[in-house]
Amino acid sequence: MTAVVVTRHIFGGMGPAQIAVFYLLAVAAIAVFAVGWGRRVAKYRAGRPSPRPWLRRSGAGIPGVTARPGTVRSLGTVLTNRTVRRRKPVVGLAHLLVLWGFLGLLLATTIVGVDYDVYGHLITGVVLGHQRSFLTGVFYETFNAVFNTAGVALLIGTVVLTVRRLRRAEPQLAYTRVDRDRRDYSRAALVAGDHLFLSLLLALVVTGFVVQGVRIVGAGFPGFERFTWMGWLVAKALSGLGLGAGAARTLHGYVWWLHAALALGFVASIPFTKARHMLSSPANLVAADPAPTRRLPPVSGDHVGYASLADFTWKELLDFDACTRCGRCHQVCPARTAGAALSPRDLILDLRQWVDRQKQLPALLDGEIRTDGTGPLADPPAEPAGDVIAERTLWACTTCMACVEVCPVGVEHVPTIVQLRRRLVDQGRMEPTLQSALQNLAQQGNSFGKSARMRARWTKALDFPVKDARKEPVQLLWFVGDHASYDERMQTLSQTLARVLHRAGVDFGLLYDDERNAGNDVRRVGEEGLFELLAEHNIAALGRAEFTEIFTTDPHSFNTLRNEYPTLGLKATVRHYSQVLADLLKAGRLPVRPLGLRVTYHDPCYLARYNKVTEAPRRVLAALGCELVEMPRNRDNTFCCGAGGGRIWMDDSHLTERPSENRITEAAALGVERFVVACPKDFAMYSDAAKTTGHDGDLLVCDLVQLVELALTEPVPAGVGTGTSEPAGTSEPAGTSEPAGTDGAGRVPAGGG
Repeated sequence: MTAVVVTRHIFGGMGPAQIAVFYLLAVAAIAVFAVGWGRRVAKYRAGRPSPRPWLRRSGAGIPGVTARPGTVRSLGTVLTNRTVRRRKPVVGLAHLLVLWGFLGLLLATTIVGVDYDVYGHLITGVVLGHQRSFLTGVFYETFNAVFNTAGVALLIGTVVLTVRRLRRAEPQLAYTRVDRDRRDYSRAALVAGDHLFLSLLLALVVTGFVVQGVRIVGAGFPGFERFTWMGWLVAKALSGLGLGAGAARTLHGYVWWLHAALALGFVASIPFTKARHMLSSPANLVAADPAPTRRLPPVSGDHVGYASLADFTWKELLDFDACTRCGRCHQVCPARTAGAALSPRDLILDLRQWVDRQKQLPALLDGEIRTDGTGPLADPPAEPAGDVIAERTLWACTTCMACVEVCPVGVEHVPTIVQLRRRLVDQGRMEPTLQSALQNLAQQGNSFGKSARMRARWTKALDFPVKDARKEPVQLLWFVGDHASYDERMQTLSQTLARVLHRAGVDFGLLYDDERNAGNDVRRVGEEGLFELLAEHNIAALGRAEFTEIFTTDPHSFNTLRNEYPTLGLKATVRHYSQVLADLLKAGRLPVRPLGLRVTYHDPCYLARYNKVTEAPRRVLAALGCELVEMPRNRDNTFCCGAGGGRIWMDDSHLTERPSENRITEAAALGVERFVVACPKDFAMYSDAAKTTGHDGDLLVCDLVQLVELALTEPVPAGVGTGTSEPAGTSEPAGTSEPAGTDGAGRVPAGGG
């Protein structure tokens, strides 16, 4: 009696000619893949260097990769799909099933290849003279059970993602552009590319299960194939439909070839279709680094900004290919929400198409069709700034970092946008109001165009003197910023904070007229030279002062002082005033009573998203006995006020709804008494937005420090805190007027910390 062999024949029923044809097709598919992907890698290698935390140079000066915790963490992020699952758990879980299902089937195919080609032919076939297989017995049964499960995971995940795409469950999946009329372009190619990718995955897994089912029917349902549990279910279904063993053996060859053709075609298509993200996206995520957004790279080369393809770094070129067109950046962008002509997704896709056309890298169904003759086959425009990406698109960005934060594959949009802005600034292509603000900054050190001697004028209203840190040592040096120094409404907040610090006995002082704008927004506008001048002046002024720490009320200044000034020589601890207040309350230096107010809190972009300072303001509110109702978009998912990136100096009358108005409307629906902010610009933007939206009567915009002063149980005693006379030379010149308020359009006409 012949024993049953628990295995299967790899090329069952096929002759040498058919097997040879398969291997020829396999070699051809791998060659197409290798050439296509090799050309993409060559494109990345042609980019300029882009320092990453895991790139180092050895003692011999040879580029090398060194281990770092972040690399391991990034690989873990890739394998767990943490960034894909973030904020979209269903989509993330479906993608996780696709990822691990695909990896499982890839591993299964690799094991079969090793068993048949390496172990079966090269080792046992040559050495022992006859072919053997390790894909037998318990191992074979376990192999089928495990990898059938992987196939089902891939099937479920792909079906969920396909249904989501077909239903266009989210608006951004329709690929509607915000910067062009629908009659001028067609995104049918992009949609077809998505469907092609998902359809190929579905066809691969379905035909694979059909091949198993037909084989099992043809073999007469051997008992050990029950471990091939999905294939067994398919076999039962086919048998129930009337498929007999003989017909199954005949059908098996046709289905097998169909599955093989799909698999080899998929491999060959990877560099040219959306499937390439399976390689480019994980690589980009491992290389991702938020530092270049928080700390923008300096100007390099013989010109300012990006003028040609040669200016882009390898990371930026990889960014373009890594984009999966998921639209998350499009969804969260405050400029796009406000009706501006900016979609971070479209910006990246346009740059990708422009690069590929110059590098002659054809992409199947991966570009839009335009009616103006500038589609994928047309000659590429000359410059990326203004030609590929419209000027109004670049100037719409608030540099809030929402796109970078939400991107599941590590695309860094903001540094690229700033580099393109630098080119526009270098050519003088900017709004008159922006140009005026930059001139004021260059001449006076502030965007208001006021004398530097007026910077500390607000201290005159205090009934105690504030130290001059240039003349006597202080514990905390307060870098006030333009808005908190010159705007009348913000001056009130500065005075409030000074009284609170005085009440707590804090030893603090100012730079007075030696302070200049920190340059955060100047740099993000693209005026790198002016940023360097401002930074050099401030660093020199700080160097002449004696202090323990720096703190600031402006999150924009906080970001630059904390992240960008150290590269220029500043060595100091920098904190936000919310952190100072939280520590003072914790130490009991501010005796407060519970306010019992129902409030919501707005996280400033440059505090929460850029620098991850989210808990200090909440600790302050908790210490004041406030009931905090969180905004739906909070912490690093906060929504921009619309002032960042120099937008506060530009016209926003064309917007359908200002970002600040969108935010106030969101807050008004929470049924709270107060809208709490921790940024001078936010106070100005949201105070005006409350008026323009009609919510100023039911929603009071207030600063964090105003609540602290309101909660103090005792008045500020005279003589506590700093005790020095007003520094000489700080009074304003005769005849100068107070700084202007707002322009009546819900914006402060000039400012920036």
